[in-house]
Amino acid sequence: MVEHIVLFRWKEDAAPEAIARAMEGLRDLKGKVPGIVDLSCGENFSDRAEGFHCGLVVRFTDRAALDAYGPHPAHRAVVENRIVPIRDRALALDYEF
Repeated sequence: MVEHIVLFRWKEDAAPEAIARAMEGLRDLKGKVPGIVDLSCGENFSDRAEGFHCGLVVRFTDRAALDAYGPHPAHRAVVENRIVPIRDRALALDYEF
């Protein structure tokens, strides 16, 4: 199994509605991208997040599923149409277990 973790920091002028749409789009990927075992995302409530607002955790069956996720059309659509317009910064980490 592979765990894919992404932290997002939104632009200062990102509208709450746009953030909600981005998170909804990410959640919808679970039923659209093969190889996803589990997916969760949500808003940060920790005071240790160093400015990151939201997190995404996706569990994949294997590295091949993670590799296929990046270019998958459903993933690309969410990234390009919902995340990029409001994203200030993102940090990703992947590990196998």
